[in-house]
Amino acid sequence: MSEIKRALVLGGGGVAGIAWETGVLTALADAGVDVTAADRIIGTSAGSTVAAQVTSGLPLSDLLKRQTDPALQTPELPSGVPMEELWTRFQQIFEQTPDPAGQRRAIGALALGASTVTEARRREVIEARLPVHEWPERDLVIVAVDALTGEPRLFAPGSGVGLVDAVAASCAVPGVWPCVTIDGVRYMDGGVRTSTNADLAAGFDRVLVLAPLPDMAEGEPAWKGLEGTVEVIEPDEDSLAAFGADPLAPEVRTPSAEAGYAQGRSAAARVTAIWR
Repeated sequence: MSEIKRALVLGGGGVAGIAWETGVLTALADAGVDVTAADRIIGTSAGSTVAAQVTSGLPLSDLLKRQTDPALQTPELPSGVPMEELWTRFQQIFEQTPDPAGQRRAIGALALGASTVTEARRREVIEARLPVHEWPERDLVIVAVDALTGEPRLFAPGSGVGLVDAVAASCAVPGVWPCVTIDGVRYMDGGVRTSTNADLAAGFDRVLVLAPLPDMAEGEPAWKGLEGTVEVIEPDEDSLAAFGADPLAPEVRTPSAEAGYAQGRSAAARVTAIWR
């Protein structure tokens, strides 16, 4: 009998998503199912931060404290961008441009033309988030998108790109944070492709998807079509309330992490059923 292969998919969702996913993962582990031992971890945007954190060697309990305890929270920058207005701009692009590659290029143009903090200032935030700055010896995939061509780029150990740069690129929310320059190429948030990029878990027998935010474009979510057994956790009402109107706001971390922990406890039985 062949060995069961498991994949953990961590989607995008701003600092709220980081906190929420950390809460969910910690609660699952406390309930006896540590999904961070998955054979592959796929991280997009906020999920790339969490993926780097949970493979750093730091215990989940410590990672949760870094979200819930204001004294341990790492510095974050306020976005300074009205999220409702930005979301409306994205929706207009998706409505006016039916081709997915064209949509990504249009959002890339928005990202490249935006007035933001410097790449160096934003990189400091990512560096502080990550307990370790070296790639783990794991099957870890971090997703970003070429802002000029709209083509996705998958970063992994051995790709020749540093972990901090890969995470910074995947977290470069268009219109909010600067595109990240790697070898002369400007990259933006991997969530521009899909919010989870769960299709990259194709071929795995068990897949757990944490999806803090829905996809911007209409259509089937990225996990549809996967042949393995798939469990998806999306924010419940309490978690959405904790996120508030701006999931990028630093002050939502504590309530989002606590709501994620509560939701993880509620989901533990069904996750255990598919994971083992």
